[in-house]
Amino acid sequence: MKIGLLGLGTVGTGVLHLINQNGKNIEKKIGEKIEIKKILVKDPDKKRAPLADGKIIFNPDDILEDEEIDVVVEVMGKEHPALEYMIKAIKKGKNVVTANKEIIAAYGKELIKLAMENNVSILYEASVGGGIPIIRPLKQCLAANKIHEIKGILNGTTNYILTEMKEKGLDFEEALKDARQKGYAESDPTDDVDGFDAARKLAILCTLAFNKYILPEKIYTKGIRSVSKSDIKYAEELGYNIRLIACAKVDEEDRLEAWVHPVMIRKGNPLNGVNGVFNAILVDGNAVGEVMFYGQGAGMMPTASAVVADIMDVKNNIVIKNGYEDANIVSFEDTVSKYYIRLIALDKPGVMSKITGILGNKDISLLSVVQKGVMEDTAEIVLITHIASTGKIFEALKEMQSLKEIKSIKSVIRVEGE
Repeated sequence: MKIGLLGLGTVGTGVLHLINQNGKNIEKKIGEKIEIKKILVKDPDKKRAPLADGKIIFNPDDILEDEEIDVVVEVMGKEHPALEYMIKAIKKGKNVVTANKEIIAAYGKELIKLAMENNVSILYEASVGGGIPIIRPLKQCLAANKIHEIKGILNGTTNYILTEMKEKGLDFEEALKDARQKGYAESDPTDDVDGFDAARKLAILCTLAFNKYILPEKIYTKGIRSVSKSDIKYAEELGYNIRLIACAKVDEEDRLEAWVHPVMIRKGNPLNGVNGVFNAILVDGNAVGEVMFYGQGAGMMPTASAVVADIMDVKNNIVIKNGYEDANIVSFEDTVSKYYIRLIALDKPGVMSKITGILGNKDISLLSVVQKGVMEDTAEIVLITHIASTGKIFEALKEMQSLKEIKSIKSVIRVEGE
């Protein structure tokens, strides 16, 4: 099997090394040798791994027009020109393997349809969870189940930041700086810390778990910038960890609820103990019950592992032909949850009665109210509600912000567990 590799960055280099290192074992499993014939790169002056010697090319057509190449492996990243190369490869009758979550989340429906029309595969295990096997199990092992819910930690950068904030008492900016220094965060961390990366991955999982097609921008997304070390501390006192959770489920009316949001996870929940750069995904099926997939969600070799497994599946004739339907989406305001609210208010009589009055008028009852401290003429107040409509919570917060006694609402975090 001859491979054309589009890109030789971190993941591409990992693919090159893995095929070289495990090539004989792979050949035994699929009955055929895998050979990387050509590798497309942009920078002619960049130093490359010796394994790439003699394979480097600069014109994509040297791969896309090569009739000997069976599989095009796209590990360039970003949408363009990777999308155009993938489309051309499919039209030329080549199978495509990609780790590109941006493209699969935004154009997966069209690419799968195009692959079906050209009788080839498009496989994308590495687009979600790096080395964690989740795409393939949803397509195959769990395919007989009706999936009730899929929920998880889908971004290692944010999980590392939240872990460091708890374990070292860092604030968000300090933990982000540490993540950058260790190579876990990009120079521009927006996609990670604002939740967009997790939303793209969740969109992909929705198509597989529920046969529902949803664009990432239709998923309500809130990242972790507003989470402070105070929130981390108060969560721990209450028996919780804060994690950025991506969640999707289908209701009785076949509507899709999908969101990404900081969540307080009760100790005892499997997701509570997922620390550092690790990812974890819980899948709840009507036959299998709840199963969890856990491991490194990124990195050179874990991601390369998923890419090479997809290459092997091409040889094993595993062609997945999904016809997705557009999702009927539940508004985030129509979801329900307990909520943690931290606010700064004037330290004077009558303020709490105004706050509880606003909540009561929205049919929101309180599980607990704690005044955490007084700073000059203001007090920090932490509220935890009983399960309530998110829309009503938002309405109440808007009314609170209009009160002259409320200086600021610092944090709003969903709460899971008793």
